[in-house]
Amino acid sequence: MSTTKNVGERRVVANVLRGSIGNLVEWYDWYVYAAFSVYFAKAFFPEGEPTAQLLSTAAVFAVGFLMRPLGGWALGRYADKFGRRSALTLSVTVMAAGSLMIALTPGFATIGIAAPVLLLLARLLQGLSVGGEYATSATYLSEVASPGKRGFYSSFQYVTLVAGQLTALGVQIVLQQVLTSEQMYSWGWRIPFLIGATGAVVVMLLRRGMDESESFRAETARNAQAPAESRGSLRVLLQYPRECLLVVGLTIGGTVAFYTYTTYMQKFMINTSGISKTTVAWINFVALLAFVVLQPLAGALSDRIGRRKLLIFFGIGGTVLTVPIMTVLAQTTNPVAAFGLMMLALVLVTGYTSINSIVKAELFPTKIRALGVGLPYALTVAIFGGTAELIALGLKKAGHESLFFWYVAGCVAISLITYFFMRETSAQSTIEAEAEAGAAAGADARDREIVGVHN
Repeated sequence: MSTTKNVGERRVVANVLRGSIGNLVEWYDWYVYAAFSVYFAKAFFPEGEPTAQLLSTAAVFAVGFLMRPLGGWALGRYADKFGRRSALTLSVTVMAAGSLMIALTPGFATIGIAAPVLLLLARLLQGLSVGGEYATSATYLSEVASPGKRGFYSSFQYVTLVAGQLTALGVQIVLQQVLTSEQMYSWGWRIPFLIGATGAVVVMLLRRGMDESESFRAETARNAQAPAESRGSLRVLLQYPRECLLVVGLTIGGTVAFYTYTTYMQKFMINTSGISKTTVAWINFVALLAFVVLQPLAGALSDRIGRRKLLIFFGIGGTVLTVPIMTVLAQTTNPVAAFGLMMLALVLVTGYTSINSIVKAELFPTKIRALGVGLPYALTVAIFGGTAELIALGLKKAGHESLFFWYVAGCVAISLITYFFMRETSAQSTIEAEAEAGAAAGADARDREIVGVHN
């Protein structure tokens, strides 16, 4: 019995690792854009004031988010109908195409307006991919995880998500050491996109060998006579309006805080604090490395004390401390102080990032889980997360940067209200209940076959 249990646990770990590696590459490709935008902004847009060029790249970054709801819908529906493994393989293929397009597109000086147009098209493909990746990955990790350890295993979605960003920063640091500033602005920024495209192709091949989740197989067997269209459809999703609204409320504050404290923080330290690009890259790298370590620790904690307590921790901390953290950070050029402030912010946001995917997955049944997690989440991220950097830069350009600090705190406060009134999700989740029902249905089907044979 113990041997069987150990084999099963190793199988879980193997599936989580294969799914997570793909997630890392997807998010590496997504974040390379943000990490290297300070270098390629001049290549894709006309000569002008640096903040205006960054504003243009931020606008393309935000537009990429607009495709995430479409990706959440299309790939979420695909995952609920045809399986998590197939959807994950498809999403990373689309990401590879987008990264390769950015790497090979000539600059504005060579092809004119076609350069930003192709950049936009590539970013739209990446948005489509990552919109489907989040939902399907969250669903897959929650379904293959061992009961009682779903918080721990599901936290690896943000371990690999942040590790993707960390890898992008690591590539940036290496390139800054081996290439001159002129080379970075000229062609060096293309290298990380080529790395991402290559990695995505490798992951595409790896994902084809993953196990399909037991929950999906059980759902398929249990409803073998039902039409496939009933799984993953908007008509079915509309039967869960409360759960969809919960996903929106859960996400608003978390996505704004996450993109503020990670993606935008790099530009904030350079443009507002006045810290050098190289120093900021190191601050971000070390802080995000510590952030990665925090995810499974917090995920495991949620398996013991529940998800809701961690969400409330983030909600209170983010509401009260965001304005002081950003205000002080704006006025410091000390790298150690800047690191400490960023780390404090990341500790707070861990209360959301480590468990948000499992909380959402536990709200929906198998037949609609990927779409239920993906579509409302992607819509919220597109509206709030994708525009965070654009709003921040816009307010800075208008001379009212401090208003952005209050905007972030206000978004977290909205989510805090949701956390206070939501029910705990970790006890006997839908995932576990349906797995038991699926096993029972499978046993009944086998019994009927045996009886039919004997008769």
